[in-house]
This record gives sequence, structure tokens and C-alpha cells, in this order.
Amino acid sequence: MKCLQVLRVFTMFVLLLWEDSRSEAMTLNSILLHPVSGRGRGAADGIFPHHRRKRSWVWNQFFVLEEYTGEEPLYVGKLHSDTDKGDGQVRYVLRGQGAMSVFTINENTGDIHATKRLDRELQAYYILRAQARDRDSNLLVEPESEFIIKVQDINDNEPKFLDGPYTARVAEQAPVGTSVVTVVATDADDPTYGNSAKLVYSILQGQPYFSVEPRTGLVLTALPDLDREVQDHYLLVIQAKDMVGQIGGLSGTTSVTVILTDINDNPPHFPHKSYQFSVPESELITAVVAKIKALDLDVGPNAEMDYRILDGDGLGTFRILTDQNTQEGLVILQKTLDFETKSSYTLRVEASNRYVDARFLTAGPYNDVALVCLLVGNVDEPPVFSSSLSRMVVSEAAAVGTSVGCVSAHDPDATKSPVRYSIERKTDMEQLFHVESTSGVIRTSRPLDRETVSLHNITVLATEIVDPSQVGKAVVLISVLDVNDNAPSFAIPYQTFVCENSKPGQIIETLSAVDRDEPVDGHHFLFSLTPDAPQNLNFTLRDNKDNTASILTLRGGFLQRDQLVHILLVVISDGGSPSLSSTNTLSITVCDCDLDGIHRSCSWGIAPFLVVGLNATATPLTCLVTLLGILMVTVAMRRRRGELLLTNEEQDIQESIVRYDDEGGGEEDTEAFDMSALRPLRKINQNHVGLESKMEKNQMFEKFIKNRLEEADLDLRAPPYDSLQPFVFEGSGSAAESLSSLHSSESEEDYSFLEEWGPKFKRLADLYGQQEGRRVFS
Repeated sequence: MKCLQVLRVFTMFVLLLWEDSRSEAMTLNSILLHPVSGRGRGAADGIFPHHRRKRSWVWNQFFVLEEYTGEEPLYVGKLHSDTDKGDGQVRYVLRGQGAMSVFTINENTGDIHATKRLDRELQAYYILRAQARDRDSNLLVEPESEFIIKVQDINDNEPKFLDGPYTARVAEQAPVGTSVVTVVATDADDPTYGNSAKLVYSILQGQPYFSVEPRTGLVLTALPDLDREVQDHYLLVIQAKDMVGQIGGLSGTTSVTVILTDINDNPPHFPHKSYQFSVPESELITAVVAKIKALDLDVGPNAEMDYRILDGDGLGTFRILTDQNTQEGLVILQKTLDFETKSSYTLRVEASNRYVDARFLTAGPYNDVALVCLLVGNVDEPPVFSSSLSRMVVSEAAAVGTSVGCVSAHDPDATKSPVRYSIERKTDMEQLFHVESTSGVIRTSRPLDRETVSLHNITVLATEIVDPSQVGKAVVLISVLDVNDNAPSFAIPYQTFVCENSKPGQIIETLSAVDRDEPVDGHHFLFSLTPDAPQNLNFTLRDNKDNTASILTLRGGFLQRDQLVHILLVVISDGGSPSLSSTNTLSITVCDCDLDGIHRSCSWGIAPFLVVGLNATATPLTCLVTLLGILMVTVAMRRRRGELLLTNEEQDIQESIVRYDDEGGGEEDTEAFDMSALRPLRKINQNHVGLESKMEKNQMFEKFIKNRLEEADLDLRAPPYDSLQPFVFEGSGSAAESLSSLHSSESEEDYSFLEEWGPKFKRLADLYGQQEGRRVFS
């Protein structure tokens, strides 16, 4: 849009000049540039859209100066039409940008004035439209036309550096004319009119080191030997002046900070050619014993150092490293020092730049060398053992006072003070060892047991006699050698059981053993039964030759009521030299098992008391414990048998009454109850008095019958034949013959003898003796 306006102004300006050349009275007859469209208006508006008409405007002025500050309105120019006869019939009207606000027009004379201060930098020109109308009819007497009032520039703006202040970097020692930075100033005045915006750059501060190109503002180095180590930065002041730098022009300034960057143009050097340090001989290895530093005027990577030891008599004793933070050379101790052996060391150390600029190698070497002298300081040292760690061995069978080994220490100082030896008691709390104070011989103080402690770690002290504060230490490891002094025994307390329905040759237990000793070639246990024990017809032992043994049954059909627990005495020997053995008691409990061999009921109460491990050398004790075990088993069996009469027999009898017609197997049936309790009944018909006396001997069975009878008498809901419970399952093969009424009749059996048995059998006699032909059922 601005381009169109400029083109429009330029065209109008050309036409005006052309018409001015044709009119002597400054009257411009021009072509109508922008005729106003009719759009519903008639010829009365003075519009002639279909043909060109000569226009007669008078233009006295086209420009107006900016920044006018007078008290009266500024006269801009005059509008005049040749149709104006001066009789006041033509009225002039001004429209467009700033009309009647910035610019006013006298409608009678056509004079135009600027009423406000104009600023070209805000608006460079104004486009207005002029009209000439008939005062009476208000009709246009001339076609409306545009014209331009251009604001003429004055030098009212100084140059400005919009990007300042500037900071720039240039390498030191840069050649003359090296570009540093370009500064740019701008001027708001019209660059196409006059010299108000034509700038010239100059340097006000920074000479003679730098210069500036007048037209471009390019800052250049002016001297070849700028040295960062002398001055590392410069402050320049650059001026830009308009009016081509002429007097009266406006100017502006900016600052430029030029920082010189470092180059490696300085070699390192030691402030001193020799250094001396003192190092105590007690200093620890890897300790820093000296620090030296070569100076370098450069900075950053250009000042990074590498140190190395060129030669000297301490090459193997010391080494040198670079501290990356301080660039110091750190001398580090690599071997222990001994004042008495060597009292001083000399090193020749070189410092060199890590990164070197090849451009400056011709100036000289970039390294320096210095001597470092290290003086070893004498220190009163504690005694030193010939070995800081000693290993010794001793047998656990060694007698008290046996020599284990010897330690040796000496005073490394020139005084060669004698030393005395001792054991640090916190390392031998039980005082198993002692050391002879003068000779250093270590001996046993108490008997040793490898099975308790196999390795003793003691600390031996060596103290100077002259200065007891000087104490040296050494560690002594004493290994206790094993001897065969422990007999093997069962690995665990076994709870072995055998089922009543076991078969001959069945493995019921696998035994293993343990031995606290540790023979070199491993354990080799041998298992056997005691040879002096009575012949065992129930079980046997088989040595598996793999440090285990198996217990096998020799027969089947074990019964709890016959013998609840069986005892085996197992001998285990270790095969050592000398061979040691022990006799171990294995108790085997008889259990009631199912068909799969899983026990259902066992009495383990006495088993723990029967597992006893004995040493074969203690034969009397073995016999005593064995007899005690047999006695305990016998008592337990007797008690067990009594419990069976009260529990298992009662259970069997109660179960037998469920089927009254099952007489069982008689004496052959050993699972129902103990038939021995009924054997006195064999001679019932022969001697009743003898029968009663025998039954009185069996108090347990008699008491049981009495209790059952009393329960039946007191139970009102029980039928009278409940008293027969003890006799319903004696079996057909009984020696006492059958008491059952099955397969019998009154003619076959006579129960009158029951009346002779006494009052205890009165209920039984009443049932079978008083009523003939009576059959009892359960």
C-alpha cells in the first residue's frame, strides 16, 4: 500500500511540474487522477466520469518543514481554481489525512496552514483531497483531486547504537588489521534527503591499540604485540556522527570491551633451581612428602603441567604426579625410608607444558628443570620383627610346655636397644600359650583341644627395654594338629520302630555316625553288634561299607504285648590308629502299622532314655547302663501289659459284643485279648474252690470283671445280659471250652454249676440257671 502511495505521489509530482512549465501564473491544468464516482448522483454534482477534462488548480507549495514551533499556524500553500473569479462564489473544501485537524483551509481564499507541530519520523507525508464548490448550489465546480503535503526533514535525530555496549574477543599477538567487531549505529532522519543520516565512525578511546573503519564501523587491531600477560582487556569508545562528520552534526557513542584471549606464548619455569624438603623415616608409603610448582604466565590449558623425574638416586623410592587443580608437582613416597640406611635423596625434576603451540617453538624450549633434595629425618622406631606374620603348628596331644616356635625382633635404631617379648592377652584370653621374654620361644601353657579351637591367632609384642613406649607387634597363627582322640557315635538320636506285621529281612533303620576328629584321608566307620551280647533272634546289623549300616529283621510277627521295646548294642569304630570305638544303644519300638508300613500307634515315651552312646574302653559302665536299660524296659513292659488289660482288652471286648455269634479263634487268636487270664478256667468242672483261689491271684483281671459288673448293675438302661461282655469272644478253640449259647440247647448244657461260684456270679447264674430253654442274644 505504501508503494502505491509513493507511486501516486511521484506521478502527481511529475504532472505538477509539467503543468507548471506550461502556465506562467502557476496554474496547473492536470488530468483528473481520482474522479469521484457518480453512483446515483447526477450532473448537478459536477462529476464527468466519461471524458477527461482540463483541471485548473493553483499549487503554491508542496513541502512543510518538520518541528515548526512558531506561535502562528505555518502557511503550507494555496488552493486556487481558474473558475474562481474572486467574487466569493467558490468555496474550497479540504479532506483526507489530517484535514481540519493538522491542516486547515480558508474556504474563501484556499490558503492551507499547519496547526500542529509535525514530525517526519512519525509521518513523512499526508495525502489530502481538494474540492471547489459553488457557494450557492454547493455543486463541484472542479473535479475532486488528491494532492500530497510532504514533511521536509531536518537533522533532529542523533545516531544510536542499538546493540551496544559491545564485548569482543581477540587473540593476543594478533597481526595488525585483525578484525575485532563491527559496530552499527542508526539515524532516524531521512537518509534520502540531505546528509542528516549519513554517518561517519571514529574512535575516541582505545588508540593506538585499535582503530575503526569510518564508513563501516569495523574495529581492527592497530598494534602487532598485544600481550595478554601485560594487559588482558581494553575499553574502547566508538563515536558515530551524522552530516558526514561535519561541524554541527549530531553524534552518538558506544563502548566496546575487547578481551585478549590467551595463547601458549610463555614457557613454564621454576622460581628456584633447587628445593629441599625433610621427610621423617616413619612416613607411610603413598604419602605426599613434597610439593613443587613451576610458574606459567599463561592460563587454562596453556598452563597445564606435566612433571617427571629425570634422574637421581631416588627413582625407585619416589614418584611425582601433577595435581590437576593446582598444577603442582606432588612427590610421593613409594618405599619405606630408613635413616640408618640412607639419610638423603636427590631428584632432578622437569616441568613441561602439556599443550605446546608450534608457532612459538622457535622462541625456546617449553620446559624447565629443578633439583629436589629430600632429607630423611631420624625417628625413634619401635622394634621390628623378622616377620610380621608367622605360622606354627602343634599337636593337640602336645604336653604342657611343648615348644611351638620362635619369634625374633630387633631395634632398628642406632641405639640397638634390647627387647622383651610378651603376648597380648586379649588375643589369648585362656592363656593357652606363653612366650619366653628374652628368647621369643612360644610354648603351650595348657592342654589343647583341636575340636574346640583348631586355629589360634595371637599377637606377640616386642618392647624396648630403654624406652618401653616403643612396642612392635607380630601376628602368630598356631594351627592345632588333629589326633584320634574321639570315638564315633550315632549321627542323630534314632527313634526306630518295627511294625507288628513286619517280614523277615526287612530294613527298618539305616544308621550313620559322626566323629569330631578329622583324619586326613576321611572317616572310615565300621559297624557291628556287640560280640558279647546274647544271640539276637529278632534283628541283625549289616555294614554297608559306606559309613552307614542297616538294621534288618530276622523274623516277622512282632507283638507289642509280648515286648514293646527291643534293645540293640551297636559298636562303631573309626578305623584310626589307634582305633577308637563306642557302643551305642539303639531302641526299637514295636508299633501297630497299616498295610503300607506306616505306624498308627507307638509308645515313644521311654525311647529317649534308651539311646545311650558308650566308649568301648569303659566296659563296667557299659554293663551297668545296659542292665539299667533292660530293667527300665522290663518295668515299662509290665506297666504296658497292665495298661493293655485296662485299655486294649476293654476295647476288644466292647467290640466283640457287636457280633455275638463270632467266637473268634480261641487260644490261637492272640489279637483279641490275653488268653492267659482265662487259662485258670480250664478246670472249672473239676475243682470250683481251686478256681476261685487262682482267680484271686489275678487281681487285675478280677478287678476288671468287678468293675464291669458294677457298671452293669448301676446302669438301669442296660439289659441284664451286659454282664456277659467279658466272655463273648473266647473262641471255639478255647481250652476252657465254649461258654456261648450258640449251637447249644438245654439238653446239651447244664449251667447249674454257676450257682456254686459264689455271689460274684449270681447274675450269671440267674440268667442261665433259672429259666429253661432261654437263649441270650446281644
